[in-house]
Amino acid sequence: MQLLQLFQRVPRFLRSFYFLAGVGFLVWMLVFDSNDLVKQYDMYAKWRELQGEKEYYLNNIELVKKDRAELLSSPELLEKFAREKYIMKRPGEDVFILVPHPAE
Repeated sequence: MQLLQLFQRVPRFLRSFYFLAGVGFLVWMLVFDSNDLVKQYDMYAKWRELQGEKEYYLNNIELVKKDRAELLSSPELLEKFAREKYIMKRPGEDVFILVPHPAE
């Protein structure tokens, strides 16, 4: 009897099948589903990280394009770049690489 009175005190819309089904659905989607809130947040954080990387690489591409155009315009710059970056040499030359000693 007391349980029935307690049940009667709950507002009618909270006892509705549709409300209970909706609450059950929300709990399922927010907690138990394979795309729950935690996973959605992790995916959003990863997406933001990837967007930052995309910006970095797009900026890097622009710098490389500029350097490439500059290098292809002058054979002297191309030779300088090859010697400094890839340690290339002419036949008969000796190349000495100086490596700074790390400070202790």
